[in-house]
Amino acid sequence: MAGSNSCMMSSEISTYLTGRYIAFRIFTLSFSEYLMFKGKYDTVGNPRDELAEYVRLGGFPATHLQKYSQDEIYTIVRDIYNSTIFSDIVKRNQVRKIDQLERVVKYTFQNVGNTFSAKSISDYLKSEHRTLDNETVYSYLEKLEKAYLLHRCSRYDLQGREILKTQEKFYLADHVLRYSVLGYNADSVAASLENIVYLELCRRGYTVHIGKTNDGEIDFVAVRQNEKLYVQVTQEIGSEKTEKREYNRLLDIHDNYPKYVLRADEFAGGNYEGIKTMHIADFLLSSEY
Repeated sequence: MAGSNSCMMSSEISTYLTGRYIAFRIFTLSFSEYLMFKGKYDTVGNPRDELAEYVRLGGFPATHLQKYSQDEIYTIVRDIYNSTIFSDIVKRNQVRKIDQLERVVKYTFQNVGNTFSAKSISDYLKSEHRTLDNETVYSYLEKLEKAYLLHRCSRYDLQGREILKTQEKFYLADHVLRYSVLGYNADSVAASLENIVYLELCRRGYTVHIGKTNDGEIDFVAVRQNEKLYVQVTQEIGSEKTEKREYNRLLDIHDNYPKYVLRADEFAGGNYEGIKTMHIADFLLSSEY
C-alpha cells in the first residue's frame, strides 16, 4: 500500500476495493520462527526450555533482531502498543475518554483465556465506580479487534452445532502485550500458553472456536476445510482429578477427529484412549496437523 491508502484500516480497504484485493493477516513470530531468529545471534537450547523463554519474551520480530533484555523487550512492545492505541484507535475514532478505553484493554488483557461479555466488563467497572454502558464496551472491543490487538474467539455448541453469541473469549495479537502493559506474572503463564496455541492454529489456517459441551468446555475446536482438531491446553496436570477433567471432556466427544491434550510439564506416555498427549513445544513445532 502507498499514499493515503496506507492510513486505512482493513474494514475501510474493503469498502474502496471490493473484489480487487486479497487480505493476509500477518502474525507475530511463531515459536518455530522465534527459534530461527534467536539462532542468528544466540545458542538455541532444548525446545521445551526455549518455550519458557518464548512465553516471557513473546514474538514481535523487532525484539528478536539481537539479544535484548526482558525489560528492553517490554519497552519496545509497550511503544508498539501505545502507538497502536493512539494512532489506530484514539486518533482515528476521536475517542475522548481514553481512561475508559485503557480500563477495557486492561480487563481483556487480565482475562485472556476466560469467557466474558461486555456486561462482565461493565459490571467490573461499576464496582470500581466507573460507569460504562454495554454498547460502549462493545464499541471499544470492536475497535481493538480492527486494530489487530485482539482476536475474538466465539463459543461453538458441540451438541446444537451452532455458534453462540455470548460469553466469548479474546486472545491477544501476541501474549507479550499483556506483560508489557501489566508486567510479567508467573501466574499468567497458563493463559499465555493457551494464547500461543490459539495463534498457532490460526497461523495454520484453522478457524478456531471454543467448544461448549454439556459439562464444560473444550479449549479449542479447530476446523480447516474437511479437517477438525479438538485441543485441550494445560500448563500442568498435578492431580488425578485434573487429569480426568482434561481427558474426559474429550472422551465425551464421539467422533473420529484427532484429539489432543497439550501440556508444559513432564509426563510419561503419549496416548490415553485415543487422545494424543503432547508437550506444547512439540505440538508447536510439529508438521503433523
